[in-house]
Order: sequence, then structure tokens, then C-alpha cells
Amino acid sequence: MKLCRFQPLEFDAKELTRATREAHPTPRAGIIEGERIHEIRGELWGPRERTGISWPLDQIKFLPPSAPSKIVCVGRNYSDHAKELGNAVPTLPLIFLKPASSVIAPEEPIVLPRISQRVDYEGELAVIIGRSCYRLEDDESAAPYILGYTCLNEVTARDLQKLDGQFTRGKGFDTFCPFGPVLETQLAPSGVTVETYQNGIRKQSGHTSEMIFSVDVIIRFIAQVMTLEPGDVIATGTPSGVGPLAAGDVVEVSVGGIGTLRNPVIAQS
Repeated sequence: MKLCRFQPLEFDAKELTRATREAHPTPRAGIIEGERIHEIRGELWGPRERTGISWPLDQIKFLPPSAPSKIVCVGRNYSDHAKELGNAVPTLPLIFLKPASSVIAPEEPIVLPRISQRVDYEGELAVIIGRSCYRLEDDESAAPYILGYTCLNEVTARDLQKLDGQFTRGKGFDTFCPFGPVLETQLAPSGVTVETYQNGIRKQSGHTSEMIFSVDVIIRFIAQVMTLEPGDVIATGTPSGVGPLAAGDVVEVSVGGIGTLRNPVIAQS
């Protein structure tokens, strides 16, 4: 089942205030069936009661499929990616955080900050949490805590990451975490392709079977440290082939069984 958060392209007059022109109007949630979205009440992890209202896909704007309290990322989870950057393959999941302020929607621009000379794309499979999750039992599966899966671009100011020796600044700029456009609830996370295209040219192509740490292992590891809340996002790592973005580019991340996340790239004004 494909789920999404969205806003209609035409809003009620009462919503068209200066404030809502400068930010997203109240997001709506829905179930995608064919070429229509069937609106539901509440959040995607709720009972999904339909309102009776539906929208054609060409009359809505996709929003990120959750509003996370945090984005937890896994670094160097593909051995070829670790090697291409000259890093050792980790023996435990290497986790770090991106701020919620880095999130943008599909089709919104990634902004290249003036203080960085190299900003890279990193296409990834992302996991969206559906239930509060903390300290799983040894024999407990992580699957019931997963709402679904989506595409994510874990944008990185590579020069600042190397300069700082840690990840916060290089990973944390506004616009550095596009994800979406839809959330797929039925997906085998160890059996899908992850590809990134820059201006229509394929730059990354990997398979989640190549991940060093599986989704179950990752969730279990993170939940030993912090409570994962509904809507939180886990970025599971990127395959090899990362490279720099330039103003004017269009970058697309495609994950098999989910779809394609597309964002233009602009320079900071």
C-alpha cells in the first residue's frame, strides 16, 4: 500500500494567508490507489479512516511522508561506499543525526551553501517508524515498528565533513534532507535497488542486499540508545558513486517498489 502526505494545489480561501504562502498549509494524509489519493483523517500511522474526499495525483503537491522529530542516518553501510571515501568498513552501525530543519519535500530545491565547495548527493532507502520503539527484546522483530519505506537524499557538504572530522555541520544544512514522495508499507527492505540520477545520468546503483547492517539490526541498534517515535526517519546508507552537485542540476533518487524522489539544485542567494 502506498501512503502519502500532500496538499492540494488549490486551497480554500481561508488558507491562502501570507503565513501559508510562506510555509506549507496544513498537510493532509492519504492512500494512493491508481491515479487518485483518498484522503484520510489524522496521521498515516493511525486507523486510516477515509474522509470520502479524493484527489487526482496531478492536482496535489507531495509533502515529505512524515514530519520527523529526528532523522537518524547510518554511515558507510555499503562497503564499496566506505572504500570510495577511504574509510574502514564499520564493525557496528555508524549512526548520526540530521536536524528536522533539513527536511524538504519532493520538487523543492536543494540549496548549495556558499561556505561549501563540494556538496554531494547520497541516494538511500529510508525507513519511517510507525510505533514508539525503545530497547527491543532479543527475540523481538523490528518489523511491527515500521510504518513503511521511502526514498531519501542524504545531502552532504563533503568538504566541511572532512574539515570538521564529524558529521553535524556537513550534514545539517537546511534543505539537505529531501525524502518522499510516497511511503510504501509492503516492501522487502533487503531486496530492492537504490539508484541516483544526476541530470538523467545514472550515478549510483546499488542493492539493499549489499548493506552491511540490515534494517532489523539498524533499528535494534538505534533503539538501544534513543526512543524512536512515530514519524521518525532512518536513512539506511548509500551505495558507492556519490558525487558533487552543481546549481542547475536535477537529482533523482529511485528505490525499487517505491518510486522516484526528484529535486532541483540551486545556489544560495
